[in-house]
Amino acid sequence: MQPLTETLIRSSFVNASRKEVKDVSLSPSFETLSDTDWQQLDYLGWRDPKFARRAYVVVPRIDAGEPPIGVMLKQAEASPRSRAMCNWCQDVRLPNEVVFWAAKRVGDAGRRGNTVGTLICRDFQCSKNVRNDPPPAYEGYDVVAARELRIENLRLRADGFAEMLVTGR
Repeated sequence: MQPLTETLIRSSFVNASRKEVKDVSLSPSFETLSDTDWQQLDYLGWRDPKFARRAYVVVPRIDAGEPPIGVMLKQAEASPRSRAMCNWCQDVRLPNEVVFWAAKRVGDAGRRGNTVGTLICRDFQCSKNVRNDPPPAYEGYDVVAARELRIENLRLRADGFAEMLVTGR
């Protein structure tokens, strides 16, 4: 992922009002992200320290010419009853909690209360999870290729979620 500036992050939000964008608290670790850290991220996600159930993700577009899409998320009040799998990283050995996040749709649909929801890692560790080597499924299993495929699939799922908010499909 290419490094992002605070200005670019704030201008990327598609489903938040100007007041909500102004109130966005950037991740406390945002200022300390190094070039290496940015290379290990497939999207930027963080919980808002001021609002208990609010979070944000900024998703770079698969088409490199497109600007990133920022999405404001709201965590569901109830947690899944059983251990859930993150829809983005799909790691079955998750060391972290997965919760249901909802995002308002863009435009009139969002103003009418329409949302899109998905299960995502509570603290947005997907980029780290997909970089862990998967267990070899059989002798001769290409672990490196499997890891690269997991990274690519995470990027596609995150981009697809952001695209769904904007296009409605």
